[in-house]
Amino acid sequence: MKSCLLILLVAATVSAAGCARNRVIVDTKNTNMAQYEQDYAECETYAGQVSTGGQAAKGAGFGAAVGAALGAIFGNSSDVARGAGAGGVVGGARGAAGGEREKDQVLRNCLRGRGYRVLN
Repeated sequence: MKSCLLILLVAATVSAAGCARNRVIVDTKNTNMAQYEQDYAECETYAGQVSTGGQAAKGAGFGAAVGAALGAIFGNSSDVARGAGAGGVVGGARGAAGGEREKDQVLRNCLRGRGYRVLN
């Protein structure tokens, strides 16, 4: 049972960490593509200001606390440490994925603000 839980936690971590940023798709009809590429690069700079590391750290701390609590409830002292470790990894991955989603949103909002019709 414990090994199944660990496998599920590892699978969730890999899944969350594997989220890659997608290229924004805009309607290019009547669009100056050279200007779009310049605007995209500038908007990407703004998106880069989102702190994914901070969100990952918060997620790791919260995940470790939850994992330790579950280990304490359902096991012994070594289960607390394993639960905290697994929870920290999963929480950190989820926090980082949330940061990446926020970066994508900033990028899309920036492009919309510059008049592009964002399709995705």
